[in-house]
Amino acid sequence: MGVIILFQNASALAHQWGTTVTGALAVVSALGVGRIINLLISGVLSDKFGRKPFVQLGIATYFIFFIGILFSKNVVVAYILGILAGMANSFLDTGTYPGLMEIYPNAKGTSNVILKAFISAGQFLLPFIVSGLAAAGMWYGWSFLIPAAILVITFLYFLFGGAFPDSKAVAEADEKREKQERANNDSTIKSNLWLDGTLFIIYGYIFQATFYLVSQMLTQYGQEIGHMAQGAAHSLVSWYSLGSIICVLLTAVLGKKISEIRFVPVYTLGAFVSILLMWLFPSSAFLMGILAFLVGFFAAGGVMQLALTVMADFFPAGKGIVTGFFYTAGSIASFTIPLFIGWIGNMRNVMLFDVVIALIGFIDATLIAIRYKKLFGKLGK
Repeated sequence: MGVIILFQNASALAHQWGTTVTGALAVVSALGVGRIINLLISGVLSDKFGRKPFVQLGIATYFIFFIGILFSKNVVVAYILGILAGMANSFLDTGTYPGLMEIYPNAKGTSNVILKAFISAGQFLLPFIVSGLAAAGMWYGWSFLIPAAILVITFLYFLFGGAFPDSKAVAEADEKREKQERANNDSTIKSNLWLDGTLFIIYGYIFQATFYLVSQMLTQYGQEIGHMAQGAAHSLVSWYSLGSIICVLLTAVLGKKISEIRFVPVYTLGAFVSILLMWLFPSSAFLMGILAFLVGFFAAGGVMQLALTVMADFFPAGKGIVTGFFYTAGSIASFTIPLFIGWIGNMRNVMLFDVVIALIGFIDATLIAIRYKKLFGKLGK
């Protein structure tokens, strides 16, 4: 909701800050800045001090953002608050993802994918809240106060309850289990920080870039290259979102029976094939709708959360650190990919660029699966 709330209220905020809509939207970039500068630090500290304090810190910092933005008087203050929101996002990432893996050790992938479902729900609901307030002629500030109220409720819950396991004890148990699994499979190979860590960091960048490219240019690609009507081109985003939601729900169910490592290469291959077909056959509106659905399913339906869970299997003693590195790579992708889009220019060539990115992602996922099999002697369940 942090990013979307700025986009949805850009005109009102521009008036509040005495600037243009473009100037108001510049505050969105501040969230990326705050996220990048804070992810690694909060990941290290999360491993040291535990998950619960960082969940609480993330909630409190986001509350400051929502209330502060509402009453800020200029863009400078708003930009500072945007950086705080990015930091809050980092606090929550390094608290929630590792925390869920430790609370539900037998359903790590499922729990992280369900977290993705709640993220998607927030992204889905907020535009309806904003448009509903506008239609009723109500103050736009309620769209800030509603998330703020939810944050207060969750903060109080974690203040008086919400037990978290001891992170260090869980890490020790995970390391012991990993050594036992390698011994049972006669594997002498250990996870390699540089090799395995690099593969996952590349994956974090590549897959964020993959679905970011598609999500940002679907409508424009449909109109310019597919020669679709404006309404049909806009509907591609809806099909993309629907695919993402259905994949989240399906993976949450199947994740109880199938290991996360089996999903990652399959979903990555599906994303590559779907984007390739979208580049090859852009003129069919019907096919484009199906492919938009499939790209949303394979690329934005929780595969990054699954890959993060697999990375935690490789490095069980540092779930917060690996979360920090993994999502820092994704944040860098979100920052750099718009630059590539502007540099390439032509939408068809941008889609071809995404095909290449997705292919690299599949190769990388295959290498991760090979390393996993060598490390644990199998590809999970």
